[in-house]
Amino acid sequence: MLLTKGFEVEMYTGTAAGEVVGLSDRICQALPGFVREPDRRNVEYITPPLRRYEDLLCALLRPRLQLRQFLRRLGPYTLLPGSTLALGGSDHFERSDPGNPYHDYIERTYGTRVVTASIHINVGLPDTEAIFLACRLLRAEAPLYLALSASSPFLDGQVTGYHSSRWQVFPKTPAQVPFFRDHAHYIAWMQEQLALGTMQNVRHLWASVRPNGPERPYQLNRVELRICDLVADPVMILAIAALVEARLWQLLSHPEALDPLGGAFTPAELEGLCEANEQAAARESLQARLIDWRTGRERLAQEWIEELLTEAWRLGQPQGLGCFLAPLQTLLQEGNEAQRWLKQVNQGSTPAQVYQRAIQELAEQDRERQETLCQLVG
Repeated sequence: MLLTKGFEVEMYTGTAAGEVVGLSDRICQALPGFVREPDRRNVEYITPPLRRYEDLLCALLRPRLQLRQFLRRLGPYTLLPGSTLALGGSDHFERSDPGNPYHDYIERTYGTRVVTASIHINVGLPDTEAIFLACRLLRAEAPLYLALSASSPFLDGQVTGYHSSRWQVFPKTPAQVPFFRDHAHYIAWMQEQLALGTMQNVRHLWASVRPNGPERPYQLNRVELRICDLVADPVMILAIAALVEARLWQLLSHPEALDPLGGAFTPAELEGLCEANEQAAARESLQARLIDWRTGRERLAQEWIEELLTEAWRLGQPQGLGCFLAPLQTLLQEGNEAQRWLKQVNQGSTPAQVYQRAIQELAEQDRERQETLCQLVG
C-alpha cells in the first residue's frame, strides 16, 4: 500500500521583474490554509496527508492557483521560483508578525539567512521504530535529494558559486544533531536541548531530516525531509516524493541492510560524512562527489541517484509509480533548475535576465497545470 505523503511549500511573492515583495500578512488574512514565515516576503501552504499521487497533484496545485489569483487582485504580483532572494533584499529583514517573540529571536540570531524558500516532504510511517529508521537512512542520503532539487545559484543578483545557496547559508540548528537510535534517545536529546537553550521550542530543529508528529517529541507519525530547495514544478515534486517513497519501501523490507547505524561508520563519523556530503551537494548538486555511507567510497551524486532510480522503478511499477518517477529521467538528462540557470549565464545572460525568464516560465507552467487540474477533477 502507498504511504501517506504531505508537503510544506514555501514560495516568494513579488513582481515579474524579480523584486520580492512582502505580502504574507495580507495573504494569510484572506486565504485559509496559508501560514506566515518570520519574513513577510515568502508564504507557506501545507497539503493534507494523502496516498494517491493524483490526489497529491491536486493538493499541490489548488492552493497555488488560488494564490496566483489573489495576487493578481492585489496588483502586478506573481510567484517567484528559486530558494533565495535571487536579485536582492538580503540586507534587511521584513517581519511578518512584529509581536511574535520567537520571530524576534529568529531575526536577531539568524537574520536573512532564514529567508529562504523550500519544499518539505512528509511521509507517514506505521510506528516510531520505522520513523527513526527512516530518519537515519534519509539523513545519510539527503544530499541526493538536494542535488535533484537545487534551485538557488543566485543571491542579490550574483552567481554565488553554489547550486543551492540556500543550504549553504541556512543555519542548521542545533549545530550537532545525532543519529537517533530510537524514540527514547530522541526525547532525551530534545529535552536536553530545550534545557540548554540551543533550541527555543520543539520546532526549532532545523536539520536535513527530522521526526514529525502532532506532539513532538512524544507523539510522532511521520518523517520530514527538509533539505530540498523549492521545486517549482509540482510534477517534479511528486517525482522526488516517489523516489523517497520507493526508498522507504526498501528500508521497511530490509531494515538491517539499510540502517546506517549498522554499517562501517561510527555515529560520529556518520555525522561528519553527512555534513561533508550536504555541503558538496550544495556546491555542485548532481556533479558533486559524495562518500557512499554503505561503502566509504567516493561516487558522483548523479550516478548514485541513477542507481536508486533504477531500483525505485522496479519496485514502483507494480504500484503504478512509473509515470510519476519518469520526470526524474528528464531532470538527470537536462540538469536541475540551478544547472539550467547557470548554463544560461555561461551563454551570456545575466542572473537578472535568467531569473526573469524563469518567473515567466513558471507562470506559463501554472497555466498549463491549471488545465491538468481541471481534467483531474472533471
